[in-house]
Amino acid sequence: MVCAAALTPASTLVPTASAATRTGVGSDTGAAKCATVDLVVWLDTQPQGALGTEVYSLKFTNLSARACTLAGYPRVSAIRLGGGQIGRAASRYRLPWHTVSLASGATATALLFVRDIGTFKASCRALTAAGLRVYPPGGRTSQIIPFPFAACSTPQDDVSIGPVRSA
Repeated sequence: MVCAAALTPASTLVPTASAATRTGVGSDTGAAKCATVDLVVWLDTQPQGALGTEVYSLKFTNLSARACTLAGYPRVSAIRLGGGQIGRAASRYRLPWHTVSLASGATATALLFVRDIGTFKASCRALTAAGLRVYPPGGRTSQIIPFPFAACSTPQDDVSIGPVRSA
């Protein structure tokens, strides 16, 4: 099930019942797409909690000397110590998105939603993930983020990702 999100006055992300139908809007800034090699991908490990889900900020910082753009959703999956994928890749948390232009040193953010695997009951074969494999939007190469968390080894929607946004 895909949900949209709304911000409450207290700035807590809360799932809502209706899904957003807009899959994106573009803008042409003239800058090239950000190459994975030009980015440092990192995770703010201080979550916000929302109804059995922890929400983390997945960050993309442009370390190149030139501006670049990111647009859409990163691809994210939980991984084992050896790098093998656990379960299925993160589903998309459908929200409207825009092309984000990153100057040198600037950072964009995508929200990462990690559900409490206790909500899956017996259908989840629980294990501890060693981290995340992250492909920036449109990227063909990934970066690994060490981040141990409880994951399902069976296909579940235990991890979801939102689109990149200006930080």
